[in-house]
Amino acid sequence: MRACISLTFGLLLAGCMVGPNYKRPAIDAPGVYRGDSQSSLASSEPLGDEKWWELFRDPVLQQLTRTALEQNYDLRIAASRVLQAQAQLGITRANQFPMVSAGTQAFSERNPKISSSFPSYEANAGEVDLAVVWNLDFWGKYRRQTEAARASLLASKWGQRAVLASVVSSVATAYFTLRELDLALDVSKKTLAARQDSMRLTTVLAKNGSASALDLRQSEQLVYTAAETIPDLERQIALQENSLSILLGRNPGPIPRGRPLTEQPNPPAIPVGLPSELLERRPDIREAEATLMAANAEIGVAKAAYFPSISLTGTAGYESFALNNLFTHSQRLWNGAASLTQPVFAAGALRSGKRLAEAQEQEMLLTYQQTIMNALQEVSNSLTAYQKGREFREQQALLTAAAEDADRLSKILYQHGGTSYLQVLTSENNDFSAELNLVQAQLNERLALVQLYNALGGGWQ
Repeated sequence: MRACISLTFGLLLAGCMVGPNYKRPAIDAPGVYRGDSQSSLASSEPLGDEKWWELFRDPVLQQLTRTALEQNYDLRIAASRVLQAQAQLGITRANQFPMVSAGTQAFSERNPKISSSFPSYEANAGEVDLAVVWNLDFWGKYRRQTEAARASLLASKWGQRAVLASVVSSVATAYFTLRELDLALDVSKKTLAARQDSMRLTTVLAKNGSASALDLRQSEQLVYTAAETIPDLERQIALQENSLSILLGRNPGPIPRGRPLTEQPNPPAIPVGLPSELLERRPDIREAEATLMAANAEIGVAKAAYFPSISLTGTAGYESFALNNLFTHSQRLWNGAASLTQPVFAAGALRSGKRLAEAQEQEMLLTYQQTIMNALQEVSNSLTAYQKGREFREQQALLTAAAEDADRLSKILYQHGGTSYLQVLTSENNDFSAELNLVQAQLNERLALVQLYNALGGGWQ
C-alpha cells in the first residue's frame, strides 16, 4: 500500500499541465487621454479613485444610493451569479481528488426442502466496504478546468462590481435629472405668476384705452405659454420619481429631495490619471480579462484530451455469511485496479475541440481589447462633454442675464410708450427660454461629471 501511494504521488508530481499559461496581452494605450488639458495634475489622485460618497455630497442622494446598493434587483441578481460561480468552482475542483464511497448490505435467505436431494437451507450474509475511484490528473486536465472555473468566478465578481458602479451612476443621473425638473418647474411657476400680473396690468390699461386688444391677446399668449409647461413638467417629474424608485428596489412612489441643482458641488479640477490605470480600475475591463483567462485555461483542457486517461480504483471491506463474525480478520476483502485509456480514433473530434478552444480564446482576446478601446473612448467623450458643458453653461448664464435685462428694459419702454407690446412678448419669450436652457445646461454639466466618473472606473469601491 505504501508503495502504491508513493508511486501515485510520484506520478502526480512528475505530471505537467499541458496548454499555455496565461500572460496579460500587451496593450498599446496612449500616454494621455484626448481632451485632457490638466496633465499637470497627473500626480493628483484620479477622479476614478474617489469614493462615490465623497464625490456626491448631497446627504439625500447618498442615502438613496445606499438604499439602491442594498435593494437594487440588478445588484442582487449579480450577487446570485457570484454564488453560482463559487459553487461551480467547488464542483470542478472536486474532480482533482479521489471519490470515496462507503456501502453496506445484508441479506437472509431460507429455502424449503424440495426433495431428499435438495434439503432446506438458510443463508445469512453481510458486507461492508469502502470504494475509492481516482482519476489521476497527470496531464493537468482537472487543474486547468479548476483554473478556468476560478477565472469565471473572478469574472462574476468583477461583473458584480460593474453593476454596482452602474447603479451608483444611474441613481445620481436620475436624481440630478429630477432636481433639474424641479428647478424648471419653479422657473415656469415664477414666470407664470409674473405674466399673470402683467396680463392684469394690460387688462387695466386696455379698459382705460392705454392698450389695444392686440396687446391684451399677446399678454394672454405669454400666460398660456408658461402655463402649458407646468403640467408637462409635473408629468415628467412623476415618471422620473417612478424610475428612481425602481432603481431603489421599491414600488413607484415619491422621492425625497435634498440640495437644489444649483447647489450641487462640482470639483474645481478633474484629474483623470493615466490611461494605463484603466486596466486595473475599470471593472468591465477586469471582467473581460478574467473571461480571457478562463478561455486560455480551456485550451489546456482540450489539449489534455489527446493524452491517456489514468484511473485507480480500489475496494476494501469485510464480507461474511455469518453476521456475528463479519468484522473478523479472516473476513477481510480488498481489490485494486489501474486503467489507462488512450484515444486512438475520434474522427477529428479532439482536434476540432482544440481548435474550438483556441478560437474562443481568440474571441475573448478581441473582446478584451475592444473593451479597453471602448473605455478609452468613453473617458475622452465624457471629459470633452464635461469641459465643453461647463463652458456652455457659463455662456448660457451670461445669455440668461442679458435676456432678463432685455425683458426688464422692454417693459419699461412699453410702460412709457417707447415700444409696442410685441417687443415685450419677444423679450419675455427669450427670457423664459434662456432660463430653461440654463437649467438644462446645469444638468448637462453634472451628468457629464457622473459619466466621466463612471468611465474612469469609479463608483464600485
